[in-house]
Amino acid sequence: MMDVDKVMADLKATAAREGLEMGSRKMAYNSRLAQEVGLWADTKKPNHPFHLEAFKAYFVDGSNIARPEILLSLIKRAGLDPEEGASILNNRTFSTAVDSDWELSRKAGIMAAPTFRIGPDKLVGAQPYEALARLVERHTLKNS
Repeated sequence: MMDVDKVMADLKATAAREGLEMGSRKMAYNSRLAQEVGLWADTKKPNHPFHLEAFKAYFVDGSNIARPEILLSLIKRAGLDPEEGASILNNRTFSTAVDSDWELSRKAGIMAAPTFRIGPDKLVGAQPYEALARLVERHTLKNS
């Protein structure tokens, strides 16, 4: 069985090292709709501010990002058109695109986020810079 308190303590420690704020949420919520909105937001601007708003809502405030009204609030806060956002949510416009992303991940053996992959090598979970640098270095040495 997973020790949730330990996982959260590790997550908070990693966030603190990276200068990220982290709340004390006790629930996990389904992020599927937020992923769909995130893909829509990226059509407006790559790495759209919506992603940071969703991160803060989930990890700092402990908000249930599975609820459309929460997502609509985040859409407004991120400067996206709320009417278009409501249509995206109601029609599940990006559902197929998220399904495709999930399928691609499954085929690549990616089962957790974040996962960093270079060729056949991968690093799972939030990692310090040094671990990512070693991954890149191993890949560079293999291919030189």
